[in-house]
Amino acid sequence: MSPFHSFRAARWLRTTNLVLQAVLFVAFFVGLNYLASHYAWRFDLTQLRRHSLSAETKSYLTHLGEPVRIIVTLSQEDADDPDQASIYRDVRGLLREYVYAADTAAAGRIRVDYIDVYQRPREAEQLNLTANTVLFLSGEHGERRREVPLADLYRRRDKQRIAFLGEQAFTAAILDVSSPGQKKIYFLAGHGEMDPNAVDPVRGLSELRDALRQRNYALDMLDLARTRAIPEDAAVVVSVGAQTRYESYEQETLRDYMTNRAGRMAVFFQPAINPTGLEELLNDWGILADNVLVRDRGADGRADNGDLILSNLTPHPATQLLIENQLVLRFGATRAARPNPARATDPGLAVTPLVATGATAWGEREYRRRLHEFNPASDLAGPFAVVTAAERVKANDLRFSVPVGRIVAFGGADFVANGRLRAGANAAIVFSTLNWLVDRDPLLNLPARPVERFQLALSRDRLRHLRYMLLFAVPGAAALLGLLVYWTRRK
Repeated sequence: MSPFHSFRAARWLRTTNLVLQAVLFVAFFVGLNYLASHYAWRFDLTQLRRHSLSAETKSYLTHLGEPVRIIVTLSQEDADDPDQASIYRDVRGLLREYVYAADTAAAGRIRVDYIDVYQRPREAEQLNLTANTVLFLSGEHGERRREVPLADLYRRRDKQRIAFLGEQAFTAAILDVSSPGQKKIYFLAGHGEMDPNAVDPVRGLSELRDALRQRNYALDMLDLARTRAIPEDAAVVVSVGAQTRYESYEQETLRDYMTNRAGRMAVFFQPAINPTGLEELLNDWGILADNVLVRDRGADGRADNGDLILSNLTPHPATQLLIENQLVLRFGATRAARPNPARATDPGLAVTPLVATGATAWGEREYRRRLHEFNPASDLAGPFAVVTAAERVKANDLRFSVPVGRIVAFGGADFVANGRLRAGANAAIVFSTLNWLVDRDPLLNLPARPVERFQLALSRDRLRHLRYMLLFAVPGAAALLGLLVYWTRRK
């Protein structure tokens, strides 16, 4: 008998065959993993390209110069809060694309950590974390940081999320913290202005100071009586609540900065200071700050504590967030800060009234009297602007647009103090205004992603039929198929 026809030989052949199949099976999956890790291809087949970053963002990430750490403090998916779970999925999915896109950067990788501030309080305290936010850190010790709140992630209409702005916000934050140079804000001093280092609820700006530092702004004080010049690194010059008038040489210094150096300035006026010493500067930019005190007897214009409620907003980068989220402002003592009606129209100057009073408000000129009533002969009739922005979009002798300066005048100052900064949308308009002044976010022209909503509408009868189908029809079909196979094999 041939050795190949013996039982022993057949057993060895069968064993060898099984070993070869196992080796081929393992080699097949090792090869697949090698190809997937070294030659991975990704295809986004969704209609709205939900899983793809824009070419602009990919270009930024490819040239990222240093690592960026992203800390997400959103809560995990919660079945009891589908809105929160949806936001969490949007943020997590988008950040996963950022990590993947930055994986090929030579020096700048992106790392994402998810931290529950309630379960890890020590780490949250060390990093000064708050719940429901996305924090971007960069630098050797994470000294450059910027928070992106949930309000910046969505465009809303009628309190419904209609577009996801996550890529705009995240890319702007990454560019911000990865840039070695910080935008520097100088607070004017020497005329009783509010102090960024004071914790007083009425005249202190410590909360605004901390919030600006969290947004990667550098802060410093500037006394023009001593320096007689605006520093070269000034991104914005801010005056908050000056109690005495500025001297003429200080005004000329600011006018030179605004006109010849494409300066950016925010002025928070305080009522009952007349003159302010900045009248000619404001006139250059088409703004007039009337010496009036705004009063409003309308039910919608005044809060219970006497604060002025302001909800008439003009579309503008500084007010867009407030309009989309239907937010209102709460000002204390306020004067008018409106486009100057006596100034000739300048095609090179864009003057926009950002926030206006209601029709029931008026600007009282004799505001020191006890009886408060509207005098049509002398008072300023509402509605009128209390916050106005001006931008010089091109020089008069040029035929192309050249932005050369921006200024925003606020008719109130106490709404940014510690006691009122968190009221209403006060903080939102301050940060939006500063972002617009320093060209921080408007540089990004990334499209928003529409929020897709799918709704399955079933009547009660159809829902009952669907329940019976799942409970009886599908298991019954499987059982019938099993019986058919059993009967066939028995034959």
